[in-house]
Amino acid sequence: MKILKSSIAIPAALAMLLTSAGAVRSQPIQITPGFQPDPMVVTGTSGGSQSGKGCGMTGATPNHVVRLDNNFNYLRFSLQSTGQPTLLIESPSGNSCLQADSFSGGTIQAPGYWEKGTYSIYIGDRAGGQNPYTLSITQTR
Repeated sequence: MKILKSSIAIPAALAMLLTSAGAVRSQPIQITPGFQPDPMVVTGTSGGSQSGKGCGMTGATPNHVVRLDNNFNYLRFSLQSTGQPTLLIESPSGNSCLQADSFSGGTIQAPGYWEKGTYSIYIGDRAGGQNPYTLSITQTR
């Protein structure tokens, strides 16, 4: 009987670990002026099964949520991926959809002034593919 309990406990514990790993990934990224390390780098897999508001195929939930504690005179989000990457940023003032073109080599950049607030970041793909990506955030021009 003890063996049966152990064999049930291990898959349950594994399921809890996998669930909690997903929760860690979805925790907001808090950014304050002078943040370190700069650039801040996160990775993941692009794409999903739903239309990302005209910005390729994305997941139903954001890949990342970024909270800016202050206004930033300059901040740059840089996305590097294969396939046909898209970057959808839902901000307090509206949505921005950026797409890589044939000249960018799979890189999308969103530099400029960023207001204090919460930003939902969706990493999509125009063709619906799922590809590894690297998203970096920097204050350096």
